[in-house]
Amino acid sequence: MVVRAFPELLPGFTWQDTDVNGVRIRTAIGGEGPPLLLLHGHPQMHLTWHKVAPVLAERFTVVATDLRGYGDSAKPDGGPEHINYSKRAMAADQIGVMKALGFERFRLVGHDRGGRVAHRLALDAPQAVEKLVLIDIAPTATMYARTDMEFARRYFWWFFLIQPYPLPERLISADPDFFLETHIAGQVKIAGAVDPRVMAEYRRCYANARMRHAACEDYRAAAGIDLVHDAEDADRRVEAPLLALWGARGTIGALYDVVETWREKATDVRGHAIDCGHSPQEEAPEELLRSIGEFL
Repeated sequence: MVVRAFPELLPGFTWQDTDVNGVRIRTAIGGEGPPLLLLHGHPQMHLTWHKVAPVLAERFTVVATDLRGYGDSAKPDGGPEHINYSKRAMAADQIGVMKALGFERFRLVGHDRGGRVAHRLALDAPQAVEKLVLIDIAPTATMYARTDMEFARRYFWWFFLIQPYPLPERLISADPDFFLETHIAGQVKIAGAVDPRVMAEYRRCYANARMRHAACEDYRAAAGIDLVHDAEDADRRVEAPLLALWGARGTIGALYDVVETWREKATDVRGHAIDCGHSPQEEAPEELLRSIGEFL
């Protein structure tokens, strides 16, 4: 069993390292009931779910992982074409974790980068996903194809982090805390939403140069090999019922018709905005719980 800092943030949960596909994935597990997998985004880790996971654990067996490259999971080299951070590779990790825990089929919630991993997982392993919740994202290929000045201004890091190694890594290394805190502050619209203990964990993880490099590789893959995989699957649709949620004060709802955009990629879509910025699990947990509780 892994001992965690701030275990009170996830009461009743235990932590373990799960080895899948040659990669060690940090895994938090709590509750009883049907399995539910939670996937975080950038630059967070699994503690982003601390306000909702204990409540969900009253009804579900909740599994919250650190994606490969993030938090306390392993941080492999990117490989040719950054393939080790393709969403396909990252999704395969999560399937492996759930199988190792005895779950062949599960409900899936993904936020930000975790939402992109969840989208790919639902395409690559449709038999595994019972229901899918995607939080504050539009499809990656759609976002790149529709890039304009406003998107580039609001999501500048999409274009900064994909620059060739070591440019972004070197620049961020000058002050990782400043980059992390500025990034989060620009997306969170409700003051005080991020618990100081959670922010301390975000800082601890982002202080690791290998995590910062892995994050860049994640974005580089999104602008390269992930688009190749998306193009190959352009005619496929997510089969699981899909709930799309987004922050009413954020970028995704301002730039896209979120539900209609996801209806281009999935067969059964519904969704709505939540009164917050990019991270409802931290900014508006009660509203998020109502939304996903009804759906799941």
